[in-house]
Amino acid sequence: MKSRLREVLKHYLMFSITCSAGTVVDLAVHWLLSTTVLDFSYWAKLWVAPTISFEMATITNFIIAYHYVWRERISDKSSRSFWRHFAAFNATSFGAFLLKFAVMQGVHFLFVSLNVLQTASYEPTLCNFIGMLFSGTFNFFMNEFIIFGKKSKKKSGES
Repeated sequence: MKSRLREVLKHYLMFSITCSAGTVVDLAVHWLLSTTVLDFSYWAKLWVAPTISFEMATITNFIIAYHYVWRERISDKSSRSFWRHFAAFNATSFGAFLLKFAVMQGVHFLFVSLNVLQTASYEPTLCNFIGMLFSGTFNFFMNEFIIFGKKSKKKSGES
């Protein structure tokens, strides 16, 4: 039990560190889009920009997770394995994305109701970051226990 907990904590630490690359991609793309190309409306800044930035971060995070965080759990390094894992990773990331949106919108509406940061250009990016904290933890657990979950080994003699 202790070794399993140690392994989960090791993966959580590795996932957290490597996902900083995805976080940087997400925040940078979101900021770039929401302050330049998509700065014309609420929907563009708080729906379209985070959708694009989240998918860019998902791709970044998957490549790192596949080749670094859970590499010892991938016995087949084929193209088929890569794309199968990517499809599952992207699907669970969609659940994390929905969680991120719910938190992000909630924080935004909290700021609006408190009349806080409404003139700050970084307010959408701050809401995005807070949403990412929640979605990242959810995403880790989906990866650790489902996508890259350990395969149980049958004891010899069992059928």
